[in-house]
Amino acid sequence: MSDETKPTKARAPRGTAAGAGSTRRSAGSGATKTKADGAAKADGAAKAKADGAAKADGTAKADGTAKAERTAKVRDAYRPPTYIGLRQRYHDDVVPALRREFTYPNPMQVPRVDKIVVNIGLGEAIQNAKALDAAVGDLTRVTGQKPIVTRAKRSIAQFRLRTGMPIGAKVTLRGQRMYDFLERTLALALPRIRDFRGIPTRSFDGRGNFTLGLREQLVYPEIDYDRIDRLRGLELTIVTTAHSDEEGLKLLQLLGMPFASN
Repeated sequence: MSDETKPTKARAPRGTAAGAGSTRRSAGSGATKTKADGAAKADGAAKAKADGAAKADGTAKADGTAKAERTAKVRDAYRPPTYIGLRQRYHDDVVPALRREFTYPNPMQVPRVDKIVVNIGLGEAIQNAKALDAAVGDLTRVTGQKPIVTRAKRSIAQFRLRTGMPIGAKVTLRGQRMYDFLERTLALALPRIRDFRGIPTRSFDGRGNFTLGLREQLVYPEIDYDRIDRLRGLELTIVTTAHSDEEGLKLLQLLGMPFASN
C-alpha cells in the first residue's frame, strides 16, 4: 500500500485542547472557591448563632436577676397593715368569732361596719339661720370631719318649706375615723346618758343596719355646755355588710354595743 493511501489520525488543534484544560481548571478552582465561600458562610452563621444564643442567655439571666431583685424589693417593702383601737379588735377577735358562729367559707363574707352616718335635723333653720351654723359646729367637733348641709327636696306649704332650703346637716364616716368615732361613742358617750339601761334591738332595718338616736349632743365630751345655744338630738346610722339582722346584731355585740337584755 502506498504512502498516499495510508489512513491518518485526526489530531485536535492545540489551541482547542489547551482551552478545554483551562476551562476544567477554572471550573475546578471556581467550585473550590464556592465551597470555601459556603464553608465560610456556614462558619459565620454558626458563629452568629452562637453569639445570639450567648446574648439571649445573658439577657435571660439579666432579666431573671432583675425580676428576682424586684420581687425581693416588693417582699421586703410589704408590711402587713397595722390598725389601732377598735379596728384592731375587729380583726383580731370579732372576725374569728363570726367565722366560728356562722361558718363562713370565705373570710370576705364576714360582716363589717361599712360606714357611719351622723345626722342632725334642723326644722328651726327655717326661722333661725344661725341654728344651722351651730349644728355644723357641733358635728365638726364631735366627728372631726366637716359636715354637709342637707336641703329640702320638695316644698311643703304647711311648714313654710321651699325646695332647696337647708333643713339639716350630716357627716359620713369611713375607715379609721369611723372606728374611732364608734369607739368613743361606746366607751364615752353612751355611759354618760342618764338612766341608761341598754340600747333596744328593735332599731334594725332588716338588712343588718342599725340606727341609734341620742337626745342631746352633750353626751360627747367634745361639746362644751357653755358654748351651745340649745340641746339638739343626733341620729347615728351604722351601715354594715351583714345580710340579716342576726348577723348585724352579733357584729355590734362583739364590737361592744351595750344592747338591752330582753
